Amino acid sequence: MIYSMTGFAAVNRELPQGALHLELRAVNHRYLEIAFRMDEIFRPAEAALREAIGGRLKRGKVECRLNFTPSAGSHKPLSINATLAQQLVQLGKTVEGLSPQSAPLSVADILRWPGIMEAEGVPQEVLQEAAVALAQEALDDFAASRGREGEKLKDMILERTKQMEMLVAEAAPHLPRLRAAYQEKLTARFREAAASLDEDRIRQEMALFAQKIDIDEEISRLQAHLQEVKRILNQGGAAGKRLDFMMQELNREANTLGSKSVATETSRLSMELKVLIEQMREQIQNIE
Repeated sequence: MIYSMTGFAAVNRELPQGALHLELRAVNHRYLEIAFRMDEIFRPAEAALREAIGGRLKRGKVECRLNFTPSAGSHKPLSINATLAQQLVQLGKTVEGLSPQSAPLSVADILRWPGIMEAEGVPQEVLQEAAVALAQEALDDFAASRGREGEKLKDMILERTKQMEMLVAEAAPHLPRLRAAYQEKLTARFREAAASLDEDRIRQEMALFAQKIDIDEEISRLQAHLQEVKRILNQGGAAGKRLDFMMQELNREANTLGSKSVATETSRLSMELKVLIEQMREQIQNIE
C-alpha cells in the first residue's frame, strides 16, 4: 500500500484515575521528525513512544499530543513539587539581584515550569504503560487514514502516467515523417546556400544532424520510466523518494525532447509531458 505523509488520529482511554487523550498529526517532510506535546508525567515514556512511532512511520513531520485528565472523584489529583518551587523562587531572586530591571517570576510562570506539578494517587507506571498502548492504537487509526489518502494519490499519479503514455504513443508514429520532412527542408536550404558543395558531403552532414535530432532514444526512455513508476506504485511501501527520483528522470527526458524538437508537434509533446510531470511531482511530495 502507498501511504500519504499527512494524517490525523485521536484516541481516548478511560482509566480509574482519569482519562487519557492522545492525538497524532503529520504533514509531509523530507525525513521523520517527531515532536511531543504532553504532560510532564509522561516524559519517562517518551523514548518508548518515539520508538513506537518510528517503528511505523518512515517520513513526515509528526506531532504527538498526550494529556491526562484526572477524574473528578480522585483524591488530590495534583500537587506542587515544593522543592522545585523553592529553587525557582530562590533563582528568581538571584536573577533580580543581578539584573534589577528584570521582571520577577509570577505564580503562573512557576506553575508552567516543567515538573512543577505532580499527580498524587495516580501510579505513574500505569499511566505510562497505558500511554504507550494508546499510541499503538492511535497508530493503527493513523495508518488507515494515511493509507486511504495514499491510495487516492496513487490513483491520481497512475492517471497522469496513463495520459503520458497516450501522448507518447500518439506522437511516436509521426516522428519519422517529421524528421524526413525537416531533413528535406534543410537539405533544400543547404543546396540553395552552397550550390557548389559536394552532394556526398551534404548527405554526410545531414546524417550527422539527423542523429542529433533523433528522439527515438528519449521516447524509449520515457516509456521505460513510466513503466518503472507504475511498478513502484504497485509494489507499495515507502515509495516517495524513489518516485521523486523518477520524476527527475522523466523531466530530463522531456527537456531533451524539447531541445531536439524540429516541429511544433514535438514541442507540444514536451510541454504537455512537463505539465503532467509537475502535477505528479506535487502529489509525490505527500507520499511517504
